[in-house]
Amino acid sequence: MRLDKFICESTELTRSLAKRVLKSGEVTCDGVVIKDASFKVGTDTEVCIEGRKIEVIGERYIMMNKPVDTICSTIDEEYQSVLSLMDIEKVETLHIAGCLDVDTTGLVLITSDGLWSHKITSPKKDCGKRYYVEVAEPLDEALIETFAEGVQLRNEDGLTKPAILDIIDATHARLTISEGKYHQVKRMFAAVGNKVINLHREAIGKIEMEDDLLEGEWRYLTDEEVKSV
Repeated sequence: MRLDKFICESTELTRSLAKRVLKSGEVTCDGVVIKDASFKVGTDTEVCIEGRKIEVIGERYIMMNKPVDTICSTIDEEYQSVLSLMDIEKVETLHIAGCLDVDTTGLVLITSDGLWSHKITSPKKDCGKRYYVEVAEPLDEALIETFAEGVQLRNEDGLTKPAILDIIDATHARLTISEGKYHQVKRMFAAVGNKVINLHREAIGKIEMEDDLLEGEWRYLTDEEVKSV
C-alpha cells in the first residue's frame, strides 16, 4: 500500500494533509524518515507520525441498541443519526446494515464491510429479523397461519415472504421476517386491520440484542457473531 494511502486509512487525515505531513518529515517507516508519498508500506512496516505508531483500521462490525427518535442515516437530518452517538475514528466509513424507523428501537448493525452488509439486507439471503411488537387490537390466533402464508401489502405486487408470528398475549407478539420492505412490520399488521404501537428489534440472524446494552450504547461484535452472518 502507498504510504499516503496508509496514513489516510489509519488517521483522520485527507490525502492532501497526509502529503503535507510527509513533506514536513514527521513520518517514519521502521525508524527512517520517509517523505515519498508513493513509498510502499509492507505488512510488517512500523509507521509512526511524530513517534506515534499508526495502524490501518480494519473492517468493523458493531451492534447498537437504537433509541427512539434517531435515524439510521450517515448524517443528522430532522432527527439525530445513530452514527453521531458513537465516539469512534473514521465514522464516515461506516454504514447501517438494515435500517429501523425513527420510532423503532432495538438492534442495528453498523459496519464498514459492504459484502457482509449485503448478506443481511438482501432478501435472497433469507436473513431473519425478529421483532417484539405491541399492537392496538387483540391478536387472533388465525394470524399465525396468515403471516406464514404471506401478507398482501398495500401498493405491493404479490405477498410478503412467509413470516413467523409468535403470539405472547392479546396485544404482544414476536414476528420474524426475512425481508426489509419499507415499514414492513407496521404494514403487515395494518393489512390485517391492526396497528403497531411499539416496535423493537431483538435479533438479526443469530445475533441477539443484549439485555444489558442500554439504548444508545454500542459494542463491537465478537468474531463468532460476525461469522454467523
